[in-house]
Amino acid sequence: MPRTLISSGSTFEAEIGYSRAVVQGDWVFVSGTTGFDYTTMTIAPDIETQTEQCLRNIEAALQQAGASLRDVVRVNYVLPDGAEFPKTWPVLRRFFGEVRPAAMMISAGLADPRMRIEIEVTALKASG
Repeated sequence: MPRTLISSGSTFEAEIGYSRAVVQGDWVFVSGTTGFDYTTMTIAPDIETQTEQCLRNIEAALQQAGASLRDVVRVNYVLPDGAEFPKTWPVLRRFFGEVRPAAMMISAGLADPRMRIEIEVTALKASG
């Protein structure tokens, strides 16, 4: 079963030594993804915009893997300030409202103080 590594082009991937996503068979494992716009390496100050960008970054990785957000079966949210989580719900509902993956939210520090959310997903590509 071949293993495929997917990169977003983020400088973090090369500096730290990881892939944006790894495809193994029909499974796609997307690394913790933040709200950085990888084309400009900028990040918005608010959590709602960061959440939107996180999901766009994840969606791009899934597309490269031959999957989509509809294939997501598990999602993990990490926020430095758990009290901000409700602010993300309208964005999350727009992306996952019909998919409804298994989910968990953790409150923990992130690598850069500008980061307000990090999202990791696991997807199982639909067969056929």
